[in-house]
Amino acid sequence: MTGAKRKKKSALWGKVHAPHCEDVKQWWRRRLPILEWAPQYSLKENLLPDTVSGLMLAVQQVTQGLSFAILSSVHPVFGLYGSLFPAIIYAIFGMGRHVATGTFALTSLISANAVERLVPQSSRNLTTQSNSSVLGLSDFELQRIGVAAAVSFLGGVIQVAMFVLQLGSATFLVTEPVISAMTTGAATHVVTSQVKYLLGIKMPYISGPLGFFYIYAYVFENIKSVQLEALLLSLLSIVVLVLVKELNEQFKRKIKVVLPVDLVLIIAASFACYCTNMENTYGLEVVGHIPKGIPPPRAPPMNILNAVLTEAFGVALVGYVASLALAQGSAKKFKYSVDDNQEFLAHGLSNVIPSFFFCIPSAAAMGRTAGLYSTGAKTQVACLISCICVLIVIYAVGPLLYWLPMCVLASIIVVGLKGMLIQFRDLKKYWNVDKIDWGIWISTYIFTICFAANVGLLFGVVCTIAIVIGRFPRAKTLSITNMKEMEVKVKTEMQDETLQQVKIISINNPLVFLNAKKFNTDLMKIILKEDESSQPLDDVSKCEQNTLLSPLSNGNCNEEASQPCPGEKCSLVLDCNGLTFFDYTGVSTLVELYLDCKSRGIDMFLANCTASLIKAMTYCGDLDTERPIFFDSVPAAISIIQANKNLSKASDHSEV
Repeated sequence: MTGAKRKKKSALWGKVHAPHCEDVKQWWRRRLPILEWAPQYSLKENLLPDTVSGLMLAVQQVTQGLSFAILSSVHPVFGLYGSLFPAIIYAIFGMGRHVATGTFALTSLISANAVERLVPQSSRNLTTQSNSSVLGLSDFELQRIGVAAAVSFLGGVIQVAMFVLQLGSATFLVTEPVISAMTTGAATHVVTSQVKYLLGIKMPYISGPLGFFYIYAYVFENIKSVQLEALLLSLLSIVVLVLVKELNEQFKRKIKVVLPVDLVLIIAASFACYCTNMENTYGLEVVGHIPKGIPPPRAPPMNILNAVLTEAFGVALVGYVASLALAQGSAKKFKYSVDDNQEFLAHGLSNVIPSFFFCIPSAAAMGRTAGLYSTGAKTQVACLISCICVLIVIYAVGPLLYWLPMCVLASIIVVGLKGMLIQFRDLKKYWNVDKIDWGIWISTYIFTICFAANVGLLFGVVCTIAIVIGRFPRAKTLSITNMKEMEVKVKTEMQDETLQQVKIISINNPLVFLNAKKFNTDLMKIILKEDESSQPLDDVSKCEQNTLLSPLSNGNCNEEASQPCPGEKCSLVLDCNGLTFFDYTGVSTLVELYLDCKSRGIDMFLANCTASLIKAMTYCGDLDTERPIFFDSVPAAISIIQANKNLSKASDHSEV
């Protein structure tokens, strides 16, 4: 008996602990995405495109590292470190396969406020100039990078804390118009900060509320001190960069490797400056000495964390929002998923750990992500290969960049922000889709320009929530009862009659940023179930009343049993009679659903649509113009479905 009891107890113990061990493995795979994709990595299919993309990315990482370090008011070499360590950490913890983490213009600009406030340029003469410190840099430079590293450390800690609190689910509050306006305004700030290098003007650091306008006021007051050589070299660099990048974009399908114009320009400008001795002859400002190697790790100064709290919050919020938008965009483009909470952890650790290696705050950049798209990168191996190249630059090539003119670096920064600056074109889109979103874009941009990126971001979020709260009470509710998803069978009139399944889903609540993501997820579950299911229906009645769409459920579809008939084509009809109002996010969700259904061979139709919804969807997405998708009523949509089915059957018979 004792042995039997012992065996029974051990069996029960094994059953209890077996799932627990599996849960631990799943947890580690969720927290370390590299464990998911690395074992499945195909050397034959992915290594070559990842290598090419990694080499091209390294050029961007080096140039942007140097540029954004200067933007952050620290020595350029620290930008190279910021292009190395965060990319490695994100490759391990991040889920975006085409997200290149490194130095970022917006976070650099925010951290520069703390650096200039705590270690101003005027204190350079008060600090001891020593060549025996880290990498032979002065104590002044070490104090400055200490402040930037403290901002990175605290910003990363805030992001990790948000991961622990599972605040990734709250990112739906930051809508696309807010992100677009904030990044465009911040890019305008960055361009403004580079004016002094583009014109060769010596000017003090200006920041704070309305600092944007004070900078241009100072420039116009001292317009006579513009250095002609710097201005001409800046204009020449900008023209070359824009022209070559446009040519690369035009012919990227015909050529496998695009011309790394940034690298070519840096080499050419450095060589020309060295041969003509522009630094001494014309007084042109150059990058200066870049030491070799990586110093041993050192903890950021913890005694100033309370002094950089404001900048740390700005880095945490702005960096995460901009990076998440790029990760979600790449996931949508290449059909994979991204966990918002995991991205908090990945970017948090990408700021915390590198802060011990003299790194400035990091985030993903639009230019680098677009570069990975265009060069055909497959996985994060491309970023790891770029890290190897950056490491070679740090240990071998860095000192050769001494003669690189600062105006050329500023030109690279300005042209690199083109993707953000052309977001002004989104204004036309928002005006045609939802004029309230257009107003939110304008106001968020103005707040960002007048104050800072983090202030503009917070204003945009609060403004969006307030407007939606104000619109909901005025929304008409057709019925307080649950609206049901119905399935009907449409018979064809041709020989060999078949049944076609039509799913009708009524939307009985507004579709805005608050519920758009949930609505999209639940409706996609139904569509995926239609694709994967193959069991036949015993009776048409089983197709009835199987999904509820509650007006109080934020667009949530609660599925019961539903199985389509095998071999039949499913059609989806969305009854928009209860869709009282919408915003840009809601319209984008409907367009995305239509395109997903189209790619899966499912016909999607919309009934009882308002004229404004039809106009918004037509303008917002690439809809099929060859056949109608908008109808006055559900019966009208079903009759068209039946007619299309009969027409296709007739064509099949005629071919036979």
